[in-house]
Amino acid sequence: MDRPKTFQKESITVEFMVRQLRETVGVSVVPVNDGVGASDREVTESNLHRPGLALAGYVDLFTHQRVQILGNTETQYLHDLGDPDRREAFEHLVQFPVPCVIITADNDLAPPLVDRATEAGIPVYRTPLPTVQFTSSLRSFLTDQFAPQRAVHGSLVDVYGIGLLLLGKPGIGKSEVALDLVERGHRLVADDVVIATQQGDDILMGAGTDLVQHFMEVRGLGLVDIRSMFGIRAIRFQKRIEIVVHMELWDSDEEYTRINMVEDTHDILGVDLPMVRVPITPGKNITVICEVIAMNYLLRHYGHDPAEVFTERLRKRIQQEGPPAPRRSIEYFEQDYE
Repeated sequence: MDRPKTFQKESITVEFMVRQLRETVGVSVVPVNDGVGASDREVTESNLHRPGLALAGYVDLFTHQRVQILGNTETQYLHDLGDPDRREAFEHLVQFPVPCVIITADNDLAPPLVDRATEAGIPVYRTPLPTVQFTSSLRSFLTDQFAPQRAVHGSLVDVYGIGLLLLGKPGIGKSEVALDLVERGHRLVADDVVIATQQGDDILMGAGTDLVQHFMEVRGLGLVDIRSMFGIRAIRFQKRIEIVVHMELWDSDEEYTRINMVEDTHDILGVDLPMVRVPITPGKNITVICEVIAMNYLLRHYGHDPAEVFTERLRKRIQQEGPPAPRRSIEYFEQDYE
């Protein structure tokens, strides 16, 4: 069996970055010099740089390969210089093949400096957002772009706010279970191919592909458009993957979890996700089991573990002195006929 392939972008063009900032992130970025060279310049990492020291003349450790941000401090420094000094300071920056320069907080750059950047083929942009807010949005976008990704064959559904990744052999019924969950009011994220993206050390975000989106293939039925059939409330474009439900045919020789806590894990991109193995037998309602898995995960997240509660109750009963009670230790309601 082939190991799932991990892929990761090595670079994106400045033109793509600016377009996505406008269309998907909703950040206004306006080209100052018509975005000259934006289709040729490439961004290769998610880190950003504010070139204060470079403008002052110290370029020994200048990380020119990063997107350069000019905030209030840098633009005010340039404005306070005389024309010759201003040109010299800016030359320290444009002598390197920087991807682009972005001016924040609606600051501006002197026209001669813009012309010099144009000569060097460096696109210059301006945004009205404050530096902190803009850099946070841009860094989040670039982190997502350069994050490790893996295509996983399965279905991802948001069940009670918990991202359930349904895995199993082809034809075992993952799409049918996902469809049943959607019909019961839960939300489909992706079917058949789930793109898992690593965000941080232990966070995996799941999404569908641009081509498939929220279409679902059900064997014997064909393609189903979930968004058109069930409405916008039945879908999500991405969701954190929190627990794996592995569907497998019943095997009498296997030992399945019954009372103790779930300890199985499933590795995706180095992140160990808790995994529940659900054996498939005729008549078993897998949809309800998935709902219970999600609710049980919520209970454990908020500090209530049914297995630990039952174990503690059993321990106390064993430690009790004397014979066991002759009947159940519940209150007796006289003439309760209901």
